[in-house]
Parts: sequence; C-alpha cells; structure tokens
Amino acid sequence: MKKSRNLPKPYPSDVSDEEWSFVVPYLTLIRLDSEQREHDLRAVFNALRWLVRSGAHWRMMPHDFPPWAAVYQQMQRWLRAGCFEAMVHDLRMLLREVAGRAGQPSAMILDSRTLQSTPESGARAGYDGAKRRKGAKVHAAVDTLGHLLALHVAPADEQDRAQVKQLAKAVQELTDQSVTLAYVDQGYTGENAREAAQAQGIELHVVKHTEAKRGFILLPRRWVVERSFAWAARFRRLARDYERLAQTLAGFHYLAFACLMLHRIIPLIASSRCGTVAVRRGPATRASGG
Repeated sequence: MKKSRNLPKPYPSDVSDEEWSFVVPYLTLIRLDSEQREHDLRAVFNALRWLVRSGAHWRMMPHDFPPWAAVYQQMQRWLRAGCFEAMVHDLRMLLREVAGRAGQPSAMILDSRTLQSTPESGARAGYDGAKRRKGAKVHAAVDTLGHLLALHVAPADEQDRAQVKQLAKAVQELTDQSVTLAYVDQGYTGENAREAAQAQGIELHVVKHTEAKRGFILLPRRWVVERSFAWAARFRRLARDYERLAQTLAGFHYLAFACLMLHRIIPLIASSRCGTVAVRRGPATRASGG
C-alpha cells in the first residue's frame, strides 16, 4: 500500500496552535494578508525557533523552511521593534500572577555568564581572566522566580559591577520603579556599584560564601539566576557567541526565554482559565516591515 503524501512532519521546536495564537499579535508588524508578505509568518517564526534551539548555521537551515535570508531579515525587524522583549515582559507578569505574586517584582537577582567567542564575534570579544576565556558576557537581571527582567551583552573583560547602572535603570523602567532589592555575588561589591543601584532606588545585597569555596555551593537566592542561565543553555545557539552583533545575541536570549515561558504559561491558562488577564498584546513600538 502506497503511503499518501502528507504535510511535512513538524519539528520539535515548532510553535503549537495555542502558542501561536498568543504570540502572533506581538509578531505581526504588518497585516498577515499584506501583498508584500512573501512567506508565511508562522513558518518564519518556526524557522527562527529551530535555529536558536539547534544552533545550526543560517545557511544550513532546512529547505522546508523559508529561505534563511528571509528569516534573518524578519528576525532583524522583530529585534528592532522589541517584539521578544514585550513578549517576555507580559509572560513574566502572567506567570507571576498565576503563582500568586504581584505582577511587578520587588526584588531581583543580577549575574553574568561568559560565552566563548567565535570567528564571527571575535572582533568585539574581551578576555575574562576569572573564567580564562575570550568572549562576551551576558549580564542578566531576573526576578525571584527566575524570569528574565533585563539583559545586555558586553565584552568579557568588563567588570560585573560596571553593569549595575544600566541593568538597574532598565529594570526600573520595565517595572515602574517597583524593585527595591537586588541580590548579587561578590563581583558586584564596591562603592560605585552600590551608588549606581541606590540612584535607582535599589539596595544591593551581596550574598557571600560562608566558607572557602570548594566545589559547587548552593547559595541562597543566587541559585535562581544560575538556574535561569541553565535554562538558556538548552538553546544551542546560545552555547557560544556566534553572532556578529551584540544586539542579535541579546535578542536570541529574549527569544529563548520567551519560548521557555510560553511553554509554561499555555498549560496554566488552559487549566486555570486565566486567559482573561489583561496583557499588552504586542510591542509598544512598531518597525516597518513584515
């Protein structure tokens, strides 16, 4: 018996129908039926999810996806419009409310992870003496549940304490000045870091080791951000710094966290019927394009 020709088998990274219904308002920068649209928007989003999850080269994208150049161009439009940041912001609020927390956090955790550079990113890399590797540092702020608040990329030779001002300002703008406490490690000590946080109304609480470090030590509060980085490490495109632009690396992190949070919220919405919670469905600013 001959097998009938069916639609291509979906990839494990493909967005589900429920997930797509949630994200499509964020991703639709022009009408879905616009004459200038050449490729299905859902197929483009699936291709981008596949790339970030698999870690493959752009030109190795499977042929059943839209052309890699079209996916790349649409990705840049989404990054410029802040689509993934808006998605993460609303998903974080929903997950907090479902967990019985206030929509905006009052505390956060700051930390960084160093990504090894590659020939594509080597021009903007720095040497991290503590980790003994050349690359970029991803500086992140998460709430006490581990959900991403703000993130930016800098050369690995820049100190963690020098990033407090930028992260604190970004977090307070996102949360309407709700954060008053930040848990940090000993890399954030010093008057400059403390004053930069205080200028934004945030107190830095340094979580110190109580004894000489030998092997892995689970520190109070600090383990939350380490877990968040471990979640991001599941996406192989984020295993190293493969991007020419720091903005692209940061955008891929927002996309990864959006995928993780989306995977968690959809079953919760279905079970608790919390889909009536008011959310801002789409980025505040729109860029021209698809």
